[in-house]
Amino acid sequence: MTTTLRPVRRRHPERPAWEEDPTVAGQAAKGVVLTGVVLAVLVPLWVVLVTSLASRQTINAAGGLVVVPRELDLSAYRIIFSGGQVSKALLFTTLLTVLGTAFSLILTVLAAYGLSRPGSVLHRGLLFYFLLTFLIYPGLVPSYLVVTGLGLKDSIWALILPGAVSVFNLVVVRAFFQNIPAELLDSARVDGAGEFRILARIVLPLSRAVIAVVGLFYAVGYWNVWFNALLYIDDNEKFPIQRVLQSYILAGQAPQFSGATGVTLPPTLAIKMAVVVVTVAPIALVYPFVQRYFTRGVMIGAVKG
Repeated sequence: MTTTLRPVRRRHPERPAWEEDPTVAGQAAKGVVLTGVVLAVLVPLWVVLVTSLASRQTINAAGGLVVVPRELDLSAYRIIFSGGQVSKALLFTTLLTVLGTAFSLILTVLAAYGLSRPGSVLHRGLLFYFLLTFLIYPGLVPSYLVVTGLGLKDSIWALILPGAVSVFNLVVVRAFFQNIPAELLDSARVDGAGEFRILARIVLPLSRAVIAVVGLFYAVGYWNVWFNALLYIDDNEKFPIQRVLQSYILAGQAPQFSGATGVTLPPTLAIKMAVVVVTVAPIALVYPFVQRYFTRGVMIGAVKG
């Protein structure tokens, strides 16, 4: 009697042995869910972009937000970049983001490097002090009293100093620094290198991934600052772009632009959507260049720490 052996179906070489092969229904369901998520993100962005480029006739015909473009009109962007509050807010927010990100990165890197060395002065006490802020938050009123008491109101430093160091970012960077082999640092000390030289020549070049990710976190935070600006900034000349956007979209204030006297302004809705675009675009353009560092930078530092 001859027994016919059926060929064994080989599993995908990259799939774990305990994971079942995907079914057609499962793959189709995943495709539908992912497509829905992508559309939920892209459709609102598309509507905002198209409406900002729409003419008055197109907006009137659509009765509001435009979905299908007919004719493009760049007058809304020409108005907001011609001067006035939006242009000043963009310049102020750019300065705030660059200065705040650099200041926060310097403080975070120095603190993380000191706390990553077991023999540093007051190592355990300072680490406990930083970690305690995860559980105890000073509150809104004490923070406001401190900022105003230091004379920082209506100053760019009122938007930088209160949140200059994120303890989460500090812990991630510290964990990443701890993964650097101690023998490498000891060999540099034997050669006569000081701590600052070791940090600049050895630690930072090996930590580009985590520095890039943490820098992006800080930059997004400073670019999107709104609540602190609402509390500490009363001067219209120092409003960040998010504060201006809030006054246009939610408060319903009319846009003010210099040199707009006697000029036919584009629709208010187009101007509002143009402000939304210039608010979102810078971070959206920077993110793809930093995305490749996310897994290597944050996950390694967080999991191994």
